[in-house]
Amino acid sequence: QVQLVESGGGLVQAGGSLRLSCAASGRLFGINAMGWYRQAPGKQRELVARIRSGGLTSYADSVKGRFTLSRDNAKNTVTLQMNSLKPEDTAVYFCRADVDIVPYVYWGQGTHVTVSS
Repeated sequence: QVQLVESGGGLVQAGGSLRLSCAASGRLFGINAMGWYRQAPGKQRELVARIRSGGLTSYADSVKGRFTLSRDNAKNTVTLQMNSLKPEDTAVYFCRADVDIVPYVYWGQGTHVTVSS
């Protein structure tokens, strides 16, 4: 099993910044990728940013140039730095780990990000 503990989030004005961190523990050697997803009210959960075990990082078009995902292998942590936040970034953000065996995906508990205009 993999446990994911998220931190960060909160309320910020448009144009501001927030940082989300996700610390993984447990069966770490089976993790293929980690990333952040978000779900706004009434919408489906969507990818925000994801980093594979080899270091390849991908971003949703809506956050490119504003968000940066980084990984600290020593701490088994991924951090999402969010700059130039917009009201449309408001959502619950979930950390996710993709693993090589069933259940293949683990989710964190979610953290709220609210961007006021």
